[in-house]
Amino acid sequence: MLGWALTFLIVAIIAGVLGFGGVAAASAGIAKIIFFVFAVLFIIAMIARAVRGRPPV
Repeated sequence: MLGWALTFLIVAIIAGVLGFGGVAAASAGIAKIIFFVFAVLFIIAMIARAVRGRPPV
């Protein structure tokens, strides 16, 4: 999932450099959403792992 966020971020940067403002804004928005979903799922996984008695990696 983090890979998808980075892919959309790169697309947004390239589109911004080439002057495609709408595509850049949409790609940046998608990258933000995917990154935050990844971060929330990562935190939930770390909490679940700690609750089960395993130390965080």
